[in-house]
Amino acid sequence: MRQNRGVSTLKWLDEVTMQSSRQLTRRTSRRHLLTRLGILLVGGSSLPLLPVARATGNAGGYPGVAAQSTGNPADPGDPTDCNYWRYCAIDGYLCSCCGGTQNSCPPGTEMSPLTWIGTCRNPADGIHYIISYNDCCGKTSCGRCLCNRNEGDKPLYRAQSNNDTNWCLGTQSSVYTCSTAVILGVASGQENE
Repeated sequence: MRQNRGVSTLKWLDEVTMQSSRQLTRRTSRRHLLTRLGILLVGGSSLPLLPVARATGNAGGYPGVAAQSTGNPADPGDPTDCNYWRYCAIDGYLCSCCGGTQNSCPPGTEMSPLTWIGTCRNPADGIHYIISYNDCCGKTSCGRCLCNRNEGDKPLYRAQSNNDTNWCLGTQSSVYTCSTAVILGVASGQENE
């Protein structure tokens, strides 16, 4: 009995498969089938080319940018996050998201000798530091991690303290790429605190 039931199930499956394949061949041509198969193969192979945000776990940062650390307890924070303590007066794309670091330019760019200056408080020691915001110039804007914090920003007539100026002057190219935040020293009156 069991053997007959298994044979009848196989016959039924064989009949259904044969009928459905005959109906498919009546409705479609070989050329149509090959066209659909080609579209499926080409479309499937191009799937890995689609843009995907690959970074994970960057709580307050930017999509597609992995969190970083300076590795120095006296310099706490994530240099790819706009809330990093050195960025209190920055305006631009963060070089730490563009192939550089918080104090160095990405390869192929040049640091502008002209800067704007800010004073930021380091949460690790409570001391205010003088920060030089240098623009890196020479390539098109990287377009990642835009940060616009205006603490201490002065009007344009006080250019050394204004962050809205294109500071790519004195470099080979005046094309802006990104901005750095270099510590120059301790702000006056902060040495003994």
